[in-house]
Amino acid sequence: MARVINDNGAWCWFQDERALVDPDSGVLVVGSIAAPEGPGGDARAGNVELTVVELRTGTADVVVLHERFEADDHDVPALWRRTDGRWLAVYTKHKTDDLTRWRVSEPGDPRTWGPERTFDWSEFTGGRGVTYSNLHELDGRLYCFARAVNDDPCALVSDDEGDTWTYAGKLFTRPKVGYVNGYTRYVSTPTRIDLITTDHHPRDYNNSIYHGYLENGALHRTDGTTIAAKALDADAPSQVELTTILQAGSVWDGEPMTHCWTVDIRNAPDGTVAAVMLARHDTPENPEDTYERQHPVPDHRFFYARLTQGAWQVHQLAKAGPGLLPHENDYTGLVAIDPYDLDSLYVSTPIDPRDSTELNHHEIFHARTADAGETWTWTPITENSQADNLRPIVAPGDPGRIPLLWFRGEMTASQHYNCEVVLHDQLR
Repeated sequence: MARVINDNGAWCWFQDERALVDPDSGVLVVGSIAAPEGPGGDARAGNVELTVVELRTGTADVVVLHERFEADDHDVPALWRRTDGRWLAVYTKHKTDDLTRWRVSEPGDPRTWGPERTFDWSEFTGGRGVTYSNLHELDGRLYCFARAVNDDPCALVSDDEGDTWTYAGKLFTRPKVGYVNGYTRYVSTPTRIDLITTDHHPRDYNNSIYHGYLENGALHRTDGTTIAAKALDADAPSQVELTTILQAGSVWDGEPMTHCWTVDIRNAPDGTVAAVMLARHDTPENPEDTYERQHPVPDHRFFYARLTQGAWQVHQLAKAGPGLLPHENDYTGLVAIDPYDLDSLYVSTPIDPRDSTELNHHEIFHARTADAGETWTWTPITENSQADNLRPIVAPGDPGRIPLLWFRGEMTASQHYNCEVVLHDQLR
């Protein structure tokens, strides 16, 4: 049974972890940003909030990390559980200043936080802003990946679990086209970080999607070929040197796909990696028209990719429906991979994947595969909803349960929405 745990919140999908479970205490922590259209109005708008849920009792408390920060879902914090029992939360604005901000909790208590501290990127960005936070450990160091210098993927690094940060360098670099360069999703083990990334923003460029990984200080293609012996060096390579896993213009079942975007990535203990990607089905309704003039794009598709023993297998997953927002052609309901079961996904779509029926709103469906993504069985999680159910997350931390989250309501922009955060929690 799904229940509301925060009455005003939403998130973007290029930060991780946005939600995390402490399995010892049975506590779930979820980051979100309050909007002016929701409860609390302008007085609450832009609050960087954490919802702390006691999973055993269902009680939920909302903690404010930064009041009236910026009403924008891109500002949602990334969370990390430290070895000393404290929580770390890292967040930025949406390219409107050059500060990465962070706070550290009291031991074992994500409701009580120390003072906000900042890292100023302006020496490296020239004042052009920073966006996103992604926390990953590699070889004993904590990395925070962000979009920063030249609007390329970059990183900060910490050797004290987030108490202090220093600039580590650029992951990729290339000439700017349009808004920004490269939308990157990351997943990690203590010795390797896998990533998928794009060229630019899909509204500005006909993106492909690329895969690579960081290991032993170097950046590699899927097959292990080294493309940067020292990752995050000043001479960062272009992402086009990575392995292409979804090619712009590729044809699937006779249908061309273009303007790809990254959605989610997870891994398994045996080294298997799963990724979900998005593409436009590029067949304009009017031959004289183009997708750049159609708002929103009428037909998106989700793709599922599995990396096993060094090789990618890619399959079309489901229809994602039209663009969610008129001014953001490529926003969709999105997909979450279960972090402990790569055969299990949660899909937000206005097209019923069982029979292609158009639905009144985005609904959440559970998808399961027994053949590495070639075919799927579908079970509705929500049905006959009165509002859209968007951007699901399965919070990692406790392999024994499935804390499925999404937000529900009306969204008209990344800065304007009236949505509530919903939790559907179950034991495996």
